[in-house]
Amino acid sequence: MKNEIVLFENQNVKLEVNMKDETVWLTQEQMGILFGKSKSTINEHIKNIYKEKELEEKDTLRKFGNSEFSDKPTNYYNLDMIISVGYRVKSKNGVIFRKWATKVLKDYMIQGYAVNQKRLEYLEKTVQLIDIAGRIETELKGSEAQEIIKVINNYSNALNLLDDYDHKRIIKPNGTKKNKKITYEDCKDIISKLKFGNDSDLFALERNEGLKSIIGNIYQSFDGKDLYSTIEEKAANFLYLITKNHTFIDGNKRIAATLFIYFLEFYNILYNEKGQVIDNNTLVAITLLIAESNPKEKEILIDLVMNFLVAK
Repeated sequence: MKNEIVLFENQNVKLEVNMKDETVWLTQEQMGILFGKSKSTINEHIKNIYKEKELEEKDTLRKFGNSEFSDKPTNYYNLDMIISVGYRVKSKNGVIFRKWATKVLKDYMIQGYAVNQKRLEYLEKTVQLIDIAGRIETELKGSEAQEIIKVINNYSNALNLLDDYDHKRIIKPNGTKKNKKITYEDCKDIISKLKFGNDSDLFALERNEGLKSIIGNIYQSFDGKDLYSTIEEKAANFLYLITKNHTFIDGNKRIAATLFIYFLEFYNILYNEKGQVIDNNTLVAITLLIAESNPKEKEILIDLVMNFLVAK
């Protein structure tokens, strides 16, 4: 995408938004206007976002000037940063801008500014994730919102991976294939340990042996071939189905997350050379997204989970 300037208008806010490299860019001053905050407040939030490693400076900050956006090089921040700051200042304009920007970017992709179909698909899925997060943002604590933003940002990095793949710079990972299987009895044993000390009499009460059905589901095969061909795909569906099918009367998210970690450990893919493939905070964020998603959004959630599990 070449540099374009698009006008954003909402009530008393009017901004000339710069579009480049498949995202939008605003200065601190523009974010201050958008969110109704001082430039110093915006600057403080950006410093904290970098300090807490919610986002990386190299991914979200560009200096544009001269032949690009202005005569003097100025710091511009991309949509990931704009969304993150918007969550922190709790601005209604931030939600409106997010929806506007994702629609504009999608329109530009469709019109041919980026013709790669896979990149378009990933952008659309990223927009879906942002929409799911938007539906539950009023229920989130500050830390939960930040972790969900991190998850979405990590997923959006798939766009860069696809670009590398298109230019033959990386080899597409295929995932892991193993023959051994977890058992219903072992899972029930793990759940019984979770129940210990729990005050709720309804915690971990299973509906109609739903867990047994899910375990059978992830190991399904047809004509000698597994329905889910890799361990990573099985794991993603395992987490999704326990969470989304309301398998237990109480404790679905906690049980799903625990069994998911057990599943990864069972197949020896919980860790790689960089450490644990999916940390606790990320797992909480993903489980929340799954729980609040529409069943029609299953594909994007499965894709999201696998994005963390398949080595890059």
